[in-house]
Amino acid sequence: MPDERPRWLSITGAAVWVSLSAKTIRRKIAAGELRAYRCGKTIRIKTDDLEAMMRPVPSAKDW
Repeated sequence: MPDERPRWLSITGAAVWVSLSAKTIRRKIAAGELRAYRCGKTIRIKTDDLEAMMRPVPSAKDW
């Protein structure tokens, strides 16, 4: 079965994908926490980069 997730998302699509606001996605791009690609006036984000950004939080016992 082929991977059915999109490879590229718009800022709005990325925000929906990770349940954040578009403003937060833009802030993460500006801070260098999330990589974005521009093609003309369009900004796209790789789903792989979104998944890498959403890393697990360690549990309290790991502190």
